[in-house]
Amino acid sequence: MHVSRPGQVVVLDTTPLPVKVLDDVFAEPITVHLTIALDACTHSIVAFRLTPVAESAVEVAMLLRDVLLPLPMRPDWGPETEWPYPGAPAALVAELAGHPVAGLPFFAPETVTSDHGAVYKSHHFVQAAATLGIDLLPARAMRPPDKAACERAFAGIQSLLLELLLGYRGIDVADRGADPEGDATWTLSEMEHLLATWIVKVWQNRRLDQYAPAWDPGGRHSPNTLFAAAAARDGICLEIPPPELYYELLPVHFVRIDARRGVKIGGLWYGAHSRVLEPHRGRLSGRGGRHAGKWAVHRDPRDCRQVFIELDGAWHELLWNGLPPGQEAAAFSDAHVGDVLRQAAKAGLKPRSDAELLPVLLGLVASKTPVDAWPTQMTRQQKTERARNLARAQAAALDRPAPAPPPGPSPADARALHRQATAAVEADRRRRRMAAVPVPPPAPQLLADSLRAKNLFLLPDEEQDTPGEAGTGRAEDQS
Repeated sequence: MHVSRPGQVVVLDTTPLPVKVLDDVFAEPITVHLTIALDACTHSIVAFRLTPVAESAVEVAMLLRDVLLPLPMRPDWGPETEWPYPGAPAALVAELAGHPVAGLPFFAPETVTSDHGAVYKSHHFVQAAATLGIDLLPARAMRPPDKAACERAFAGIQSLLLELLLGYRGIDVADRGADPEGDATWTLSEMEHLLATWIVKVWQNRRLDQYAPAWDPGGRHSPNTLFAAAAARDGICLEIPPPELYYELLPVHFVRIDARRGVKIGGLWYGAHSRVLEPHRGRLSGRGGRHAGKWAVHRDPRDCRQVFIELDGAWHELLWNGLPPGQEAAAFSDAHVGDVLRQAAKAGLKPRSDAELLPVLLGLVASKTPVDAWPTQMTRQQKTERARNLARAQAAALDRPAPAPPPGPSPADARALHRQATAAVEADRRRRRMAAVPVPPPAPQLLADSLRAKNLFLLPDEEQDTPGEAGTGRAEDQS
C-alpha cells in the first residue's frame, strides 16, 4: 500500500519494555509491556500504553481511542511542547478539546495494521475497530516489511532513551548488568510520564534520515514537519469524539434484568439497589434479532466493581451487589472473578447474595492486611498481582469520563426564570429612579416655542384692540 497522508495506515505493536520498573504500591521491580500506535506516513507515535501485564483487548481498544483524542498538556511541560501545527490555531484546538493541547498529531485512522497476536485477532478488538469505522489489515506472515516502521521505532526508542536508564536489562544476558532489578528506580507512573515527555519533545522533532518523503528526498524532515506539510496540503480534521466513546468501546454483554437482583455479568450481580433500573426490572428491551429482548451492558475487565448501561440516551453506572454500603472495596479484574468463584466452590459456599463473596475476594487481593505488614505477610507474586490490579484499575479510572454535571432547568423553567430576572431588574431600576427624583420635573418647553423666541426675522403678532379703543376709532372716522 502506498501511504500518502496521515491516518491512512496506523501500525500497532507490543513489546516488553527492556527496563525494569517499580510498581506504584510496593516498589517491587516488575516487567511491563509497551504498546505504540505509529502513523506510517509521518512516523509519529500518536499513542502509547504501558501495561503491567501482557496487553489485553480492552487496552488496545483504548489505545485506538487515544489516537482520536488530543494529548493534554501536563503541568511541567513548557510552551515549546504546545500545539505547533499551522492551519489550526492552538486556541481553537484547546477550545474544542476543553484543555491546552500538546504538540502530538491526532486523527481518525482509516486502516490499522498489526501482527497476528491473539489480542489483535480477538472479537473485542474487531468490534472496537468496527465501532470506530477502522479497517483492519493484518500484516502478512513472514513479511517483515509490512511492520518495518514500527519495529524500527522500537529500536529507536531503545537506543535513544531506554539504554540510558537505570534498570535496563538489555536484549540478552550479555547486555544487562549484574542486578537490573536492584538498579530499578523508575516507577510505573514516572516511566509513563518520561515516555510521554520524550515523545513530544524529542521523537516528534527528531530528523528522519531514512524516511524522507518522495517529494523531497534530500530535505530535513521530522514527524512534526511531515504532519505540518500534510496539514497544509489536505487540512486538519478537528473531529474530537465525545467522552461517551469510552463506554461504547468496552466489551458488551446481552443480559436480562432480574426484578430483584439486577443484571448478572461474569458470575456477579450488579444493580440490585439501582434506581435507574426500577422502570425496566423484569421487562424486555426493544432489541430484536439474535439478542431479542435483552439489554446491552458494558463492563471494563480491568475493574469489575461496576458495569455500565445506556438507558434513555444516558449512561448509568451499576455497582456490584457485594460492595459494602458506604465503603470502597479493593479493585479486582475479571481474572480474579473466576478465582473468587473457584475459592467459594472449594470452601463449600453457596451464597445467596454477592455480599458473601466479599470476604473471599478480600482474602485473594489481601486488602485486609495492614499496609505495614504487607511486605512480611505477602509473597512476591501476591505483591505483583496486587500492584498490577491497582495499576489496571487506575488506568480504567483515567479512561472513564468524568461524571456529568447535574441537569439544568427545562426550557419552560429557563424562560420563566428569565422573565423573573428581567422583572426584578426593571423593578430595581424603577425604584432607583423614583428615589433619585422624588418630584416629577416640569415638562420641557416645546421646540416651536424656543425657535420663535430666538428668531429675529419673525413678525410680531397683530395686537387685538380693546372694546373702548375700537368705539373711539369709529367715531373719529365718522367725524
